[in-house]
Amino acid sequence: MYADGERIPMLTAYDYPTARILDEAGIPMILVGDSLGQVVLGYETTVKVTMDEMLHHTRAVVRGTRRALVIGDMPFLTYATTDEATENAGRFMQDGGAQAVKVEGGVRTARIVEALVKSGVPVQGHIGWTPQSQHGLGGKVKVQGKTRDAARALLHDAIAIQEAGAFSIVLELVPEQLAAVITSRLRIPTIGIGAGPHCSGQVQVVTDLLGLGTFRPKHARPYADLQGTIADATRRWMADVTAGTFPGAAESVRMDDNVLDEALGRHADDRVAGTIPDMIPLDRDL
Repeated sequence: MYADGERIPMLTAYDYPTARILDEAGIPMILVGDSLGQVVLGYETTVKVTMDEMLHHTRAVVRGTRRALVIGDMPFLTYATTDEATENAGRFMQDGGAQAVKVEGGVRTARIVEALVKSGVPVQGHIGWTPQSQHGLGGKVKVQGKTRDAARALLHDAIAIQEAGAFSIVLELVPEQLAAVITSRLRIPTIGIGAGPHCSGQVQVVTDLLGLGTFRPKHARPYADLQGTIADATRRWMADVTAGTFPGAAESVRMDDNVLDEALGRHADDRVAGTIPDMIPLDRDL
């Protein structure tokens, strides 16, 4: 797609039914993001997400896909060294079934990317705002690269990740002009999120796209209101239950009344006036 000049859409997914829908809709890349910590598991940050949790959700997403490239997001402190990175990336590929992994960081992560690529693992980079490093970036979510030095640092990060062998780079919360320059200077595609329209592709957190949750980032555009739809469906179902109109005939199953009579001893053959059918004593020697 990049070679043909096509914009590349990528969405996150965390479960089988969502992955199946996205795959059938034609999404070429699905990221099992560590954002699941916040949008699925209810954590305050992505830092708390574990490797076991990521693998659990990755396996579900892989089961729901046939065509899309599934990328597993390496969680916090699972790629601090090349040995750890290789082991955990291997778990994503062998146990989780992912076809690639994503790692955060630029120059500081280049050696990790290089080691993974040399071991045969396709790697997607991630620079700009990197949620796993939010405490080191001041704690508050903010656009990166707005000063001269910060912009130059991001350029160096992008080139370092490219030269380390990554097949693409996520640019998160980067001024659109800087994202355009980075994109123009690389030989690999950039996937933007809050980085303007000039990247090679775009990624969104699927819950933001679908209108789930109470928080909506500035860079997100909801294409549905599933939160409202789910809430409305729940209220209508509760009303039907309390009114006794659910389940109705369409949602219920009946059996043959004669069979029920036989099962309960109400059949004519079972009714002998004033008698009780002979029973085998429990202590009878058989």
